[in-house]
Amino acid sequence: MIYSSLSKCQWKHSRDPLRRDPKAQFKEKYFTQILDHFNYNSLGNGTYPQRYLITDQYWKKGSGPIFFYTGNEGDIWDFALNSGFVLELAVEQAALVIFAEHDKSFIIPNVGLLTVEQALADYAVMITDLKKELRAEKCPVIVFGGSYGGMLSVYMRVRYPNIVTGALAASAPILSTAGMGDSGQFFRDVTADFENCSPVCKDSVRSAFQKLQTLAQQEDYAGIQSAFSLCKTPSSSKDIHQLNGFLRNAFTLLAMMDYPYKTSFMSVMPAFPVKVACETMLNGTEVLSALRDTVGIVYNSTGEHACYDLYSLYVECADPTGCGLGFNSYAWDYQACTEIEMCFESNNVTDMFPPMPFTESMREEYCARRWAVVPRPGWLKTQYWGDALSTASNIIFSNGDLDPWANGGIRKSLSDSLIAINIPEGAHHLDLRASNPADPDSVIKARQTEAKLIAQWVKTAREKTF
Repeated sequence: MIYSSLSKCQWKHSRDPLRRDPKAQFKEKYFTQILDHFNYNSLGNGTYPQRYLITDQYWKKGSGPIFFYTGNEGDIWDFALNSGFVLELAVEQAALVIFAEHDKSFIIPNVGLLTVEQALADYAVMITDLKKELRAEKCPVIVFGGSYGGMLSVYMRVRYPNIVTGALAASAPILSTAGMGDSGQFFRDVTADFENCSPVCKDSVRSAFQKLQTLAQQEDYAGIQSAFSLCKTPSSSKDIHQLNGFLRNAFTLLAMMDYPYKTSFMSVMPAFPVKVACETMLNGTEVLSALRDTVGIVYNSTGEHACYDLYSLYVECADPTGCGLGFNSYAWDYQACTEIEMCFESNNVTDMFPPMPFTESMREEYCARRWAVVPRPGWLKTQYWGDALSTASNIIFSNGDLDPWANGGIRKSLSDSLIAINIPEGAHHLDLRASNPADPDSVIKARQTEAKLIAQWVKTAREKTF
C-alpha cells in the first residue's frame, strides 16, 4: 500500500510500530570491505570493517525491497536516528532497511581513500554481497540520503544503475558543491530565512556585525571580549576573523535546522529556531549582546558555558558553512579540499554577514597547508555529470525552501523520472525525518509523493525480475 492511498487516520495508525525507540530496532554489524577498489598494487587486498545498521523486522523476505541509506560524513547512528521516514516507508512497503557508514580514514596515505568514488564502490560491494547472503538477489534496491548523503544517492543511481533501482536525494546540493552557481548564494539564502521571518531582524544582525567591525578597527579588543563573553581577549585580526566565522556559523545552523519542533540533530535546537533567534535578536537592548545571546541558542543551549572559547567551539575549514567538530570535521574538511567545492562567501551587501571572501586561490592555499593536496576544480562535475542528468532516471530531488542548501540542488523536474519536489515550509531534509504532529502539510504531501514514486519503481523492477 502506498501513502497516497492512506487517509490521515490510517497513516497515523500505520506508524504505531515505530513509536518505540528507533535505536532498539537496528542491529549494528560490520562488513569486511576492500580498502582500495581501484588500485591493486597500493594496498593489495587489504580490508577494513565497515559499520552498518540493519533491521529486517518489516521485511517480506526474499521479495520486499531493500532501502539503503548512503551514509554521510558522520556517525551512522546520527543519521539512522534522524531519518525516521525510511523506517515508516519500510513498514508500508515491507522493506529491509540498511544504513551504511561512510569510510573516514585520517592516516596518510590512507586519507587518500576518502573519496566519493571509494564510498560508492563500498556501497555497491556491500549491497551486492549482502543480497547474496540474505538470499535477496531479486529484491529491488532504493537508496536514500540527505545532504552529502543525498548527493551520494544521486551518484549511486548514476554510477551503479545495475545495482540501484532508484534514489531519494533529500537536500542534495549537487550543483553548488560541484562549483556551479553563484558563490554568494548560500549566505544570501541564509539571510533570506531571517528576512522572511522579520526584515528588522536581518537589519539588526547586519548592524551588529558592522558594529563589531568598527570595534575591531578601533582595536577595542576588551570591549569585544566583554560584549561576546569570550574566554580570552582577542588580540589580532586573526582572532576577529575567527569570531566572525564563529558567529556566522551559528546562523547557518539555525537556518538549516529550522524545523517546526525541538531537535537535537546537529545541535540542540528549539522549535522554529529562526523565529526564536529573531525574537532574541530584537528583544536585546544592545545589538552586540543581542547577537551574543542569539548565537547562544546554538552554542550554549544547556547554559554550561560561562564564556565562549572561539577556537574550540568553531573550527575554520575548507567549507565556509562549517565542518563541525572532532573526527567528522576532519573527514569533511579533507573532502572539501579535494572533490567537494564550496567557495561560498559573505559580503555584507547581499547578505547580513561580514565580508568574508573564500576564493579558489584561498582554498588552494589552505588545502596545501592543511592536507598537502591541491584541489581539482570541476572534477565532481566531470565525474558525476553536474546538471547534465537527462539520461539518468528514477531520482527524486527534494528540497525545502527554508534550507540554504536548496538552491544549490535540482529545483525543477528534468524528466518524468527525474522529479524535483519543493517543500515550501521545509528545512534541511525535513522529509527524511520521522513524521511529527507539527509537520506542515507541504512535507506530508512531499512524503506521500515520494512514497508513491518509490512504490512504482519497486513494482516495475519486481515485474522484470520475478
